[in-house]
Amino acid sequence: MTGFIIFLAVYLLITFSGWRIFKRAGFHGAYGLLFLLPALNLVALIYLAYRDWPVVKNK
Repeated sequence: MTGFIIFLAVYLLITFSGWRIFKRAGFHGAYGLLFLLPALNLVALIYLAYRDWPVVKNK
């Protein structure tokens, strides 16, 4: 049971962090859910790295 609680806490932390990163970059925060799936977290990082951020465009 303790292992499951730790696993859940780590997944919640990853999701919350991904949500905040995308939100601060100017994208919809729900893209942070991509960090939950092992293959898609790499896709999300590449997306952030090579995409123009709306926050930077507006300034």
